[in-house]
Amino acid sequence: MLQTVLVFLGGGIGAATRHGINLTVSRLLGTAFPWSTFIINISGSTLMGLIAGFFAFRAGAGWSQDLRLFLTTGILGGYTTFSAYSLDAALLFESGRSFAALAYIVLSVVLAILGLFAGLWLIRAVS
Repeated sequence: MLQTVLVFLGGGIGAATRHGINLTVSRLLGTAFPWSTFIINISGSTLMGLIAGFFAFRAGAGWSQDLRLFLTTGILGGYTTFSAYSLDAALLFESGRSFAALAYIVLSVVLAILGLFAGLWLIRAVS
């Protein structure tokens, strides 16, 4: 139960941070291009790499699973799920499963966009 609460709290922090960045970047750069999402996805993926690398290579076993969940699934999950997607793709590549990684990358993007269009089409059809 504690882990669920930690993910919940971290998710709120990440989502609030994302909202603040959306507002700030939209004000500074406008909305003609999705700069906010672009910046959030890249910064979230970079942070995921730093945190995952720290826990894997530098921190050892001294750090709790609770802290890992709070930071990665919680904060970064609320901030951007693209960071988890990026980590999954990198882990597939690093484990020597290049074809699986490429399939995951391409299929995730293509099918997610197709799913969005299907959802839009369905709602328009019943409206």
